[in-house]
This record gives sequence, C-alpha cells and structure tokens, in this order.
Amino acid sequence: MRTALILSFVILAILALPGLPVGAQQATIHPLVTEAEYKRWQTELSNWGRWGKDDELGTLNLITTAKRKQALALAKEAFSVSLAHDANATKGVDNPCPIEWELTTDKPETVTDRIAYNCIHGPGTTHLDSFAHMFFDGKMWNGYSRDLVTKEGGAAKVSILTMKTGILTRGVLYDIPRLKGLPYLEPGTRIFPEDLEAWEKKVGVKVTAGDALVLRWGKWARRAKLGPQAGDEAAGLDNSVLPWLKKRDISLMVWETAGYTPQPPGDLFRNAVHNFILEILGVHILDRADLESLSEAAAARNRWDFMLTVAPLPIPHGTGSPVNPIAIF
Repeated sequence: MRTALILSFVILAILALPGLPVGAQQATIHPLVTEAEYKRWQTELSNWGRWGKDDELGTLNLITTAKRKQALALAKEAFSVSLAHDANATKGVDNPCPIEWELTTDKPETVTDRIAYNCIHGPGTTHLDSFAHMFFDGKMWNGYSRDLVTKEGGAAKVSILTMKTGILTRGVLYDIPRLKGLPYLEPGTRIFPEDLEAWEKKVGVKVTAGDALVLRWGKWARRAKLGPQAGDEAAGLDNSVLPWLKKRDISLMVWETAGYTPQPPGDLFRNAVHNFILEILGVHILDRADLESLSEAAAARNRWDFMLTVAPLPIPHGTGSPVNPIAIF
C-alpha cells in the first residue's frame, strides 16, 4: 500500500515537470467538460436579452465611444499589419474550396477582375462570421429562430450587414507558442484559462470588456515548416474556457482555426467553443486569420495590444464576409 502511494506521487511529480509534452500533462490534469456542464452553461452563461430582445449586435455593444478612443490612442506609430491570409485560387488539402479568380478583357483599354467565393466560411478564407452562420438547438443569437435564415432569402436577422459600419476596438494578442517557448503548438493541444492568464502575467496586458481577443497557436508557422496538412488539424481553446470568456466580456474573437483537433468523439466536442461563443455569448468570430506578421510586429515592440479594425463587405442577408483586418501599433 505504501509502495503504491509513493509510486503515485512519483508519477504525478513527473507529469508536472515542465519538459514533459503538453498533451501528457493535459490528459492527466484537465478532464473534459461534461455534457451536463456544457448544457448548464447554456443557461448560466447566456447573454440573450442582455441588450434587449431585438438586439442583433451581441457583445459588439461593449465597444463604446470610450473603448474606440482607447483603441485609437494605441496607434502611436501608425504602423499597420494585416491579419488576413492571402486569398488562394489553388485547390489543396488545406484549401478544399478555393476562390475563383480571373481577368476579363472585354474592352481593349480596360482590364477587370472576376472573383467568386464559393464558400466564405471555408478554411482557406479569412472571414467574419455573422450570428446567422450557425444554429444552436434551432436558435441563433438572442433566441432568433433558425427559420429566419433560408436558402432563398438569406438571413432576415443577424446578418453580416449589421456590421456594415465596421468594428474598431482594442485588440490583445495572446501568443501561446511564445508563452511556451515554441514556434507553434501541435494539433490537439488544448488551451486552458490558466494558459491565457499565464500569458497575461508574462506580458502585463489582458483583455477587458469590449476588447478583441486575438489567439495565436501557430497554424501558419507550422504550415511554413511542414507544408500543407490534410484536414484542419489544430490547437485551440478547450471547452473549459467558456466561463472565463463570459467573465472577460470580449467583443470579438479572432483566431486561426475554430477549436482544437483531433477531438474526442461525440457531437458535444464538434465546434463546441465556436458555436457557444457565437450564439450563446453573442461574440462575433473572425476566423482563419493569419497572425504571423502580427506576432512578429508585437514581439519586436514588446507591445501586445493595438488598434484593430475590421470591415466586412455589405452583403444584404449574408451570413459572413471575407475581411482584411488591420492592426495598427
């Protein structure tokens, strides 16, 4: 009995060592969020009705005039960085739905482009999700019915057009590979609230109400080293981060990929964080961002917050839009 107890302590001590692969530590220390917890949070953490029963903006309501002025004050150098990945017209294992692009020359004195996005929400395009993009038990943000989105008419409510005037707020980069001394995280790595808070402690900056949380795990750095990978393998936020996000009251989530993969089997884990924050918390998502240039610019200045602007295309009844987000230091 005594030998078994000692052995247990030794195993726990080994798992806690900093040099042990992250996945081994996480599997032992962090159990998966249960279905009961996840369902309970749908009520406990919901922002439905917070800004009235007819609200279509969600946490974008937290971007006040004071917040915009705070963001503008961060543009001290007027140095800008794009958070968009270049549009790609070549089909590949990690770009199954490429854009269509061609030049048309109907007249000798002019050249015109034709561009088509066959799937705005696909993995190859940096885009902004409206609340009409996903459904949560037949509902969208604020309880709007899924019936308000049809193939023929598009989104009658919570479309991308609600953001026509653009988003301007303070962005805060959470560079988790830099926290761990790595060029990128491995697919399947779960990012927990304590990782986010460890980063805040390291750099002395954190998101507050109305800010955009910009999360880097290193997708594009990994691709540059290893080449395109089949599927959409990724690191990302663990489900346990949902109460933390509710408490921080962010206005926008910016990330490279939606959640960690591969995930455990079961519908609960498929896009669980993505769908919950979009439809229950009312946080819009800027998906498939390329954060490598931002990471380098922030590290060079040791500045992890900046002014962030995002402007979607004004597509009536659309559920999303390609975007070119700009960070300004």
